[in-house]
Order: sequence, then structure tokens, then C-alpha cells
Amino acid sequence: MDKKDIILIHGTDYKNMAKRVLEQANVAEDIGDRNKKVALKPNLVTAKAPSGGATTHSELLAGAIEYLQENGFCDITIMEGSWVGDQTKYAFQAAGYDKVCRQYNIPFVDLQKDSSTEYLAAGMKIRLCDQAAAVDYMINMPVLKGHCQTVITCALKNNKGVIPNSEKRRFHTLGLHKPIAHLNTIARNDFILVDNICGDLDFEEGGNPVVMNRVLGLKDPVLCDAFVCDCMGYSVEDVPYIPLAESLGVGSSDVSNANLIYLNSPTEAEGQFVMTRRVESLARYTAPKDACSACYGSLIYALNRLNDTGMLNKKLPPVAVGQGYQGQDGEIGIGRCTSCFQNSLEGCPPKGAEITQFLMEHWKEKR
Repeated sequence: MDKKDIILIHGTDYKNMAKRVLEQANVAEDIGDRNKKVALKPNLVTAKAPSGGATTHSELLAGAIEYLQENGFCDITIMEGSWVGDQTKYAFQAAGYDKVCRQYNIPFVDLQKDSSTEYLAAGMKIRLCDQAAAVDYMINMPVLKGHCQTVITCALKNNKGVIPNSEKRRFHTLGLHKPIAHLNTIARNDFILVDNICGDLDFEEGGNPVVMNRVLGLKDPVLCDAFVCDCMGYSVEDVPYIPLAESLGVGSSDVSNANLIYLNSPTEAEGQFVMTRRVESLARYTAPKDACSACYGSLIYALNRLNDTGMLNKKLPPVAVGQGYQGQDGEIGIGRCTSCFQNSLEGCPPKGAEITQFLMEHWKEKR
């Protein structure tokens, strides 16, 4: 797999979706020696079920473990350390990882209880948990979601879980962005399996999930987070740790030259939207007809961004989205299915950044 590749798969069979992404990326060949220590590093920031949009779905871990075991790997560990306000053991149970560990006979390492060693990370001293540092191959499994302090969080910030609580506190005193960028010069990102199933719009701890029913696979954590910015309607400049990490040689943010590999169609992403109050308020500006999760979710991301900029008001016409609009006329729509509309944005699905710009241009006169 090339570092410019972004693998995407849609649907609701999350375990097999994870396996298909790993197969497409040929992760087994990338690891090589079957005796290597392989670790899965999910996001267990807090003790909440993944359906709330904060934590990595257990089905993705099950899929990754099955893939690795079927390819002859036996030294597999799940490891994570929750944020300072929670205990990892409770998050471990809330996300259903205890059942996964029992089913596949896989150990779990609570990095909040691990020892640590100080390293020089591109000129900045950072402590790294010893068991994370001892891994030969790390599969980073973040949740694609918003964050109240850093705007978005995905691959790069998810590595805060491999540092001790004392360092997490220190990172906040340093403003998060610089230490996160430097951390990723020493934290492993051998493969990134992204949970883009129902990440929260705004907060790391969940509560406003947006159903996308999508899983991503990448090798480059900087490209990953730059792509997340595109999806959620932001630029990389809105998230300073992304260009900082790029300047330190961690990866490339050039999404324009990325190679998107679709394993299936977004229309396979069936699923019920979780209509939290936040999502309901944004949904008032939409007119969905048989909309798939990927397209509708991208629209919600864009509307959230426009709401932050003060663009939304009651005078705006609703935005059409969905397969039910194929061949029909209308004022404004997004996605390939609204191609006959007076104003339509192509894409299947278009990215959140594209929708944001499109709606901003067409709504200026109606504010």
C-alpha cells in the first residue's frame, strides 16, 4: 500500500469491513515476520458505548484480530489509556472490549498503569508508555470526530493514549498542538484503521453522533487528518498540529494528490441516523429522500461548520439530498442524485469542505 492511498468502505457489517480494508492494504505482508509484536490502539477516551460517537467500535477490533490470526500472527495485544478524567478499565467494559478479548484470547494493556520512558521527539522531550514503545507494528484505530479544543481529532491526536497521564496533563498546559505534532515523531503509526461509523460532531467524549457507516485505511497519519478536515468542512490551517506534524516529517497533508480506493458504493452504508438535539437542529436545513448515510452525514458535517460561522438562518431553502431526487428538478441539492437541480454539487458523496463552500456561495444572497 502506498502512503498516498486512502481505502474507503461503506456498510454496517463493521467486522468484515475492517477485514476487507486490511486485506486490501495487505497489512500481513507489511508486517512480515509472524512473530512480531502487533498492537491495536483504539480510542477509549471515556467510559461510553461507541454508539455515542466517542469510542472505537468493538467490531472493528474483532475484524482486525481475525485478520491477523488468520494470517498467522499470535502476539497480538489491545492497548490504550483513557483520558485523565476516566479509568481505562471502565471504558474497556463500556465499549465491549472485554467480550472481544475473551472471544479471541487477546490480552488488554491498560497504559494508564504502564511505566514510561522519556524520549527526544524532534527536539521536544516526551514520555512514552513502555509497552507501546516495545511494539513492532501498531495499528492505530481512531474515531473520526470533532473536538472542542482542536476542532477535529483522528490519527495524530489518538496517540495521546500511549503517553502517561502526567504527560497528558502537560500537553494541555502546552496548548496541545505542538506536543501532539512532536509525539507523532516517536509514536508508531504503522497502519491507521479509522472508525468513521458515527463520530461525534463536536466533542471528544461523544453525544452528537453523525452516522457515516464508513471505515478508512491509511498509512500516513498526516494525510488521514487532512482528509478528516476535508470531510468535516475545515482546512488543515484550522488544526495547527497537522501542518506542524507535516513540517516535522511525519507525513503529507496533500489530499489533492491522494489515491482514493473505494471498496464498494456509499449506497451500501445503510443505517439509522441518531437524531440528537444538535443533529436535529441542523437537519432542519435539509430535505432528504432515500439519502445514504455517507452523503447525508457529509451534509450534516458541512451544516455544522456553517452554523459555527453564523451562516444558517430560517430564510434558507432546504438542501435536497438522496436517491429519491434522481431525475427531478429543484432549487439546491448536493450529491450526484440531484444533478438535475438548478444548483447541484456533484459527488458521491461530496466532501464536507466542498459542501461547505458550495452552500456558502449559494446562500450569501439569502442571509
